[in-house]
Amino acid sequence: MINTLRQHAITAANRAYSPYSEAKVGSAVLTTNDQIYSGCNIENSSFGATICAERSAIAQMISKQGKAHIDKVYIYTRAGWPPCGLCRQVISEFATPSTEIIIGNEEGEEKHLPFSDLFPLGYTAEEYQKNKTI
Repeated sequence: MINTLRQHAITAANRAYSPYSEAKVGSAVLTTNDQIYSGCNIENSSFGATICAERSAIAQMISKQGKAHIDKVYIYTRAGWPPCGLCRQVISEFATPSTEIIIGNEEGEEKHLPFSDLFPLGYTAEEYQKNKTI
């Protein structure tokens, strides 16, 4: 399954629109019901409107099947970059602490870690429910 996720992420990276950074990022998410959704980074000249690959993949997931839970996330860049803070926050909405995060690079090297290691003390939907005020 990891090889399949990697191929989806690489295919997505090759479709990236990144005229400013020239960084091509692809991501693939595997849901707990074995569906795969992929996305790429889509840059914008106003930078703040840029969409990261991980959020692009999650947007595909939500738009095609509604709320889902993520089992694995594969992030691919030539250098093996981890997801940014904003993507970590978005992933937290659909992940569990044990959701597997895989960061892959061009050489085929991979880092595997549980989401809780990538985003310790994250502000999750559960945290919001515990602390919301009326």
